[in-house]
Amino acid sequence: MNLLQDGEDPNNSIYVSFNRDSSSLAVGTKTGYKIYSFNSTERLDKIHEDNIAIVERLNSSSLVAFVSHSSPRKLRVYHFKKNLEICSHSYSNSILAVKMNRKRLIVCLEGSIYIHTMEDLRISHTIREIPPNPTGLCALSSNDDSCLIAYPCSDKTGEVAVFDCIALQNKNVITAHDNALAAIAFDPAGIKIATASEKGTVIRVYNVLDSTLLYEFRRGYARCVTIYSLAFSYNSLFLCASSDTETVHIFKLEDRNQGRSNEESQSWFGYITRAVSNVLPANMTEVLNQWRSFAIARLPFSRRKNVCGIAMINRSPRVLVASGDGYLYIYDLNENDPGECNLIKQHKLDGIEESENRRPLGM
Repeated sequence: MNLLQDGEDPNNSIYVSFNRDSSSLAVGTKTGYKIYSFNSTERLDKIHEDNIAIVERLNSSSLVAFVSHSSPRKLRVYHFKKNLEICSHSYSNSILAVKMNRKRLIVCLEGSIYIHTMEDLRISHTIREIPPNPTGLCALSSNDDSCLIAYPCSDKTGEVAVFDCIALQNKNVITAHDNALAAIAFDPAGIKIATASEKGTVIRVYNVLDSTLLYEFRRGYARCVTIYSLAFSYNSLFLCASSDTETVHIFKLEDRNQGRSNEESQSWFGYITRAVSNVLPANMTEVLNQWRSFAIARLPFSRRKNVCGIAMINRSPRVLVASGDGYLYIYDLNENDPGECNLIKQHKLDGIEESENRRPLGM
């Protein structure tokens, strides 16, 4: 994701992306790109290239794909350990997003999506005449047994098209929201897909195979926000959502009655829920059935673009947030104890000027 705010100097552009399991972070700036590993948060490599606009890493491999501001229509694939350019491709319009897994490389333009095979990086298929997609919103499943791409099939409503990149055919269309989409993400198994609309109050999780609604989470009631990113945890048990507010929400994907005694669920709680549902309007009943966040992480700012992820670092779950203020924030996540996540580390991403609006966090 490009974290440049509207109206800011393009020379200060910063692009950040987590890899498949959020175990590393790729950062692109005007001076080049860097790749960070979260095993020890050490920098793996740095390659200089003027005005990097997009950079993506293939899992934990040495393969990266990047686009420069000086050549926004040209994709370059690079092996950074061998210091070798594998190939390059040029397209008819500016590249807005690049996604990779072990089988396919996806290039998203505003009105089309190109699918490349990873064996030879040739174009195997092009999805043409898609609705205007100026942000390049799309998601690619990372599971080796499935290779699905999801993208908006409407610029007015929240419909998600799911396309099989191996069979080269449409899988299904999920009507996820009334408003246009703002964020989408596959879980690691490629079985679930999370969606958020431009309104930003409700986040939904669907079964990719049959479009069944599995979970519905409410980030807030009255406050509309801009959702910047969605990311599942390594075990698909948690889903984090970051926005233009100072709060990152972490939702838990579990049975609603888990942890509640059978006696409680079958007595007063169930009775009240059924009774109220019969009286309230349908939209209010829907709110009652939506889950709130399991945990939250507080950022020292609001209204700055950011990307979130959940990773295992030294065998402990951590919430990661890379922000346009030039910092990576790392929070703890207690999988059994809901509440507020503690900030345990923050790192300055070298080469990025610190925001004047940034407030320091107590540590």
